Amino acid sequence: MNAVFERPPLWQRLRPVVAGFDGWLFLAASLLAAAGLVAMYSAGFDHGERFGGHARNMLIGLGVMLVVSQVPPQRLMALAPPLYALGVALLVATLLFGITKKGATRWLDVGIVIQPSELMKIATPLMLAWWFQKREGQLRAPDFAVAGLLLLLPFALVVRQPDLGTSLLILLAGLFVIFFAGLPWRLILPVLALGVAGIVLLVSFGDAMCEPGVDWKVLREYQKQRVCTLLDPTKDPLGKGFHVIQGMIAIGSGGLWGKGFMNGTQTHLEFIPERTTDFIFAAVAEEFGLVGVIALLLGFTFLIVRGLLIAAEAPTLFARLMAGAVSLTFFTYVFVNIGMVSGILPVVGVPLPFVSYGGTAMVTLGLGLGILMSIARSHRLMQS
Repeated sequence: MNAVFERPPLWQRLRPVVAGFDGWLFLAASLLAAAGLVAMYSAGFDHGERFGGHARNMLIGLGVMLVVSQVPPQRLMALAPPLYALGVALLVATLLFGITKKGATRWLDVGIVIQPSELMKIATPLMLAWWFQKREGQLRAPDFAVAGLLLLLPFALVVRQPDLGTSLLILLAGLFVIFFAGLPWRLILPVLALGVAGIVLLVSFGDAMCEPGVDWKVLREYQKQRVCTLLDPTKDPLGKGFHVIQGMIAIGSGGLWGKGFMNGTQTHLEFIPERTTDFIFAAVAEEFGLVGVIALLLGFTFLIVRGLLIAAEAPTLFARLMAGAVSLTFFTYVFVNIGMVSGILPVVGVPLPFVSYGGTAMVTLGLGLGILMSIARSHRLMQS
């Protein structure tokens, strides 16, 4: 008699997928995604199919997270060199054959239009973590020099596009890995001192340096204009300074409790440029006020702290470096986006995670969350 096998119920088939899943991390990401959908419904109400597209992008990001979370950290480590090489090759192809829009060559048509620089936000720290894992226990100054070259190559290629915002995110993600790997403070402090000195000089002599015809050499003209707009957006209130001024008006007009859902005048009268992408934080602040902003910041804080705790508990150097870099990259996204919208940082086109519209960015977020889930999962399975 042939044995009859009953098909197990769905929950039993999904059990291996969620085994070791980090519930706190998933809860934080889910709450932020829900807040993003609410914000996008209002900000994108008069902006075509932005809400539906945002929901679709989130589902794609969720799928990427679920797939990557099932990949053991050892396999992720093995994938680091080929992924990095692929990303660099795509960046070179973008410079040679890419699609140019608004003076920037950032996109590549490979059957579908992609933005290879987004891949390098994950591939670069992944490669650096792989490098330091291979050199564990025998790190010397030349090893940090090699890591610097691995970081500067994609950074330079993205700067050439030009894409200042993404290049800075790649640079910072790589620097986080190098810092966590044990970069000596004697090398860090001089760089910090030079940075502080540069800021002081810029603030002190900004008016003279921003005069027409003054060439900054190291920055393109549009990058110079962004810094000058940061120093005084009122010099060009209807041009370069318009974004920042309108963003600050929206944030301030929200007050403590906000104007209410769908009641943001700056948002719905279209005074806020890019209100569904880079400047969506201004729309959130206008409609939900200080209380809503604090709630959003608490959600991001919980996500980042949970990521850092996963890094602290990671079993290998590679996992610790990667989890720490991903967590602080989320922090960089939030800090830079809110800083540029509120007028304390130059406008560099960095999205607010889970809230801003963007398909490629959502895939990158899914990759980052998936890596954190994978590392947390490996730790839990090892304990059990």
